[in-house]
Amino acid sequence: MADLKRTVLYDLHVELGARMVPFAGYEMPVQYPMGVLKEHLHTRAQAGLFDVSHMGQILLAPKSGRIEDAALALERLVPVDLLGLAEGRQRYALFTNETGGILDDLMVANRGDHLFVVVNAACKDADLAHLRAHLSDTCDIAAVTERALLALQGPAAETAMARLVPDVVDLRFMDVAIRRWDGVELWISRSGYTGEDGFEISVPEGFAEKLARKLLDMDEVAPIGLGARDSLRLEAGMCLYGHDIDETTSPVEASLAWAIQKARRRGGAREGGFPGAERILSELETGPARRRVGLRPEGRAPIREGTQLFAADSGGEPIGQVTSGGFGPSVGAPIAMAYLPADLCEGDIIHAELRGRRVPARIAALPFHQPSYKR
Repeated sequence: MADLKRTVLYDLHVELGARMVPFAGYEMPVQYPMGVLKEHLHTRAQAGLFDVSHMGQILLAPKSGRIEDAALALERLVPVDLLGLAEGRQRYALFTNETGGILDDLMVANRGDHLFVVVNAACKDADLAHLRAHLSDTCDIAAVTERALLALQGPAAETAMARLVPDVVDLRFMDVAIRRWDGVELWISRSGYTGEDGFEISVPEGFAEKLARKLLDMDEVAPIGLGARDSLRLEAGMCLYGHDIDETTSPVEASLAWAIQKARRRGGAREGGFPGAERILSELETGPARRRVGLRPEGRAPIREGTQLFAADSGGEPIGQVTSGGFGPSVGAPIAMAYLPADLCEGDIIHAELRGRRVPARIAALPFHQPSYKR
């Protein structure tokens, strides 16, 4: 742990009794005394506060002063319509490589005169280098290094956040806004990684602990660690980079084709023009050989990441592998995600290799838990 970084909220985590573990180069809270199961259910029922300050925050400012130029520049690297992204809105995006694989997934917000990008912790240095290598001719690119990032998630998140910033009630899912609290700017988005309504809040590091304590003092809000964050996002059918998506998986294989708008597809106004376009556009038209699906194993035993999957309960070569799996506390049963041949359908039975025996699992629709976003 000696070589790991710490977020500005490290001392608060320890004070709250968190169990700290290595994650993406940081010492992070995996759970608090409440425990992963109760933290998960508390977030679904009320509101959970997550420290996600390890993630990367990046500003892209167009040198021309025209936000359209920054949007078009970033479109060189992602298969997403950013020119059509309205001011005050954000969109899910994917950095792709020349073979159509995914380098990272990210959020892009249009803040009027610049773009604000949030990337995964393990990829943030590579993502920053990637942006600078390809967009420095068009944009000034700056890593945000003195702001923490908090996520407040759950059905009571609006009630809690509105006590501090009343007009957050006017924000819809995927809206972004800059609001003042206690004399500083909060960069707020109505989004998250749990399948619940909520907010992600970028706050100056010097005010992060004060903001966290203000929220945690509210009856509805509890601190939540990485363990529950993982089970929440799994129930919501959300990908974890390096597990469910990586440089070998295409957005279409990953069942993320919804993130590629019409403007970037064949016949669209700005068709292609991103790394790996030939493969990705072809898969959009003809379908991929495999795809990410949900699985509902029979019985109570979870099937974990790396579990081999088979077409039958005896003999034959593996036809796929679990990428994320565990017990879904809100579902009350084991759940998993995996890549399987695309010709298999929802309801089909496959078999998982579990401790030397084959366990039946049914292909299921994603997500396992329906989201409750404020539209």
